[in-house]
Amino acid sequence: MLTQANLMVHHPRSQNEPRETKPKSQQVNESKMNNLPPLMKAIVPDGTGSSDVLKIKETELPIPGANEVLIKVAAAGVNRPDVLQRMGRYPPPPGASDILGLEVSGDVVAIGGDVGTVAVGDQVCALLASGGYAEYCVAPALQCLPVPKGISLIEAAALPENFFTVWSNLTDRAHLKKGETLLIHGGSSGIGLTALQLAKALGVTPYVTVGNDEKAAFCEKLGAKTAINYREESFDDVIAEETSGRGVDVILDMIGGDYTQRNISSLADDGRLVQISYLNGSRIEAEFRELMTRRLTWTGSTLRSRSVEYKHAIATALHKTVWPMIEDGRIKPVIDSTFALEDVALAHDKMETSAHIGKILLTT
Repeated sequence: MLTQANLMVHHPRSQNEPRETKPKSQQVNESKMNNLPPLMKAIVPDGTGSSDVLKIKETELPIPGANEVLIKVAAAGVNRPDVLQRMGRYPPPPGASDILGLEVSGDVVAIGGDVGTVAVGDQVCALLASGGYAEYCVAPALQCLPVPKGISLIEAAALPENFFTVWSNLTDRAHLKKGETLLIHGGSSGIGLTALQLAKALGVTPYVTVGNDEKAAFCEKLGAKTAINYREESFDDVIAEETSGRGVDVILDMIGGDYTQRNISSLADDGRLVQISYLNGSRIEAEFRELMTRRLTWTGSTLRSRSVEYKHAIATALHKTVWPMIEDGRIKPVIDSTFALEDVALAHDKMETSAHIGKILLTT
């Protein structure tokens, strides 16, 4: 039984029993939960390395702080940063749980005493710093969003990491505008398909790079003007031909390495290159003269370590602008496959093959 003062759970009370008067931040709200289990199953890596280090263990149920909620997890998204963290190449921020997982969907079963935006019983999806690969997790209430109407609770787990990342980089960093052109590397990934659909919905012309013809066909069906199979064509040559030598206004890149110089050459004057990862390496040799002569911008960001307030601003923008697009069908979560929590190693193995189209999920 959880007893922390700011955890709001149901405690039956006789009608004749006097009600305690407590500060608002410590008041206990009634919920549908009489009891919460003291232990839960979670994926805690046994060191770093291959997917074999991913072990399912029993661990203590997390207790939400004053501004947090406790979520009974329905599904958790599997993301490339999870794989990199497992390998020892992407350490979690200070204070984050050792449990992997950056996003979940589920039912709110308890809330902290200062939470006023989310209620027990709400179905939400949430962005996390860690902790999603579990039966329960805590999340800042300000990073929770309602499950959009028309999609399932499981599908909602595919939304937070992708949409928070894409929105913050394409709107906040790149200032992408209606009528512009966008090249998305890794176009069939969860991030790629999110960027593709969002660009299309915002009146932007999207191009993508992918690794095979099946992925190319999928992306073009979803709205890409041209899907470039990078194993068969040079994306910079195709972009030059498609745009009559002008280039694109924005590039969203998760590859880095040897793509960098080619990205610079593929930008239009005043173009913006946004770096969100570097699968081909973070060290490069490039000719930067074009950055000055053509007034290019090269920027990038990571989201995980940003403040709750910053992420809440993104959540507010998503709820206002993107959630209606999901609810009316203009944007849809694309799910490649789902795995049971205990099969997390298989999910990571599939992520590493890059054979997936869309999101890989874990279900509890």
